[in-house]
Amino acid sequence: MPGPPLEMTRTTAIQGDITAFDGDAIVNAANSRLAGGGGVDGAIHRAGGPSILEECRVWVEANGHLPTGEAIVTGAGDLPVRHVIHTVGPIWANHSEAAACRLLASCYRHSLDLAVSHDCRSIAFPNISTGIYGFPKDLAAATAVDAVARWVEESDRSLQDVVFVCFNEENREIYSRLLDS
Repeated sequence: MPGPPLEMTRTTAIQGDITAFDGDAIVNAANSRLAGGGGVDGAIHRAGGPSILEECRVWVEANGHLPTGEAIVTGAGDLPVRHVIHTVGPIWANHSEAAACRLLASCYRHSLDLAVSHDCRSIAFPNISTGIYGFPKDLAAATAVDAVARWVEESDRSLQDVVFVCFNEENREIYSRLLDS
């Protein structure tokens, strides 16, 4: 007798502050030193408090810098989620377009894998690499949406919600347009 039907994973885009996401995990667009910084990274560390940075420091001390395209998970400190998944997106100027897209897609896949391995049902992503790392917004969004869609097709569907939390309306419109097509 077959089991209950698998729930569909919802993928949406909203405009907002990722540090206010009420779910299981948020993704941090981190630097390879996991040392905090500006943009999303700085906002997450400020809102989450010092315990996140301490976990990152311990991880780097034991393992070295986090490679581009990889991800790790820490606690969430004072944030309203259980986990922060830190991933290092590619710096646009340092890679060919094809390599940058592969690395960015890897950020999403590794983050989703970590979310599932930590029993998360929901995850929120920022617009990885589109700030100071200079990845073109349209291409980054297309890469992100495609990577998530491919992952969902291949997954066990234990993740119910994937949310792209966009800092501004321009990015939300890009993601929404791609998700609606």
